[in-house]
Amino acid sequence: MSFDYKRMMKFERNVGEKEKKYRLYGGAALIVISIFTASIALLLVGLILMTSGYSGWCPVYSGMHKSTLDTADSPKKDE
Repeated sequence: MSFDYKRMMKFERNVGEKEKKYRLYGGAALIVISIFTASIALLLVGLILMTSGYSGWCPVYSGMHKSTLDTADSPKKDE
């Protein structure tokens, strides 16, 4: 398995709706926990999860050529 750094910089949607929801909820939970425990690491991970959940793009998935989009979720291209 190879990791493609050039592909990682392409901002193509690759996170499905179900996973977006999990990332948003998980990120929000980590941010709340980090406030009470004063943990900067949890805060950063929570912010990363919230950002990727909101945008629908994960740079790690791009680099690994992975996508969790369903065919109904993917944008339609006009040719």
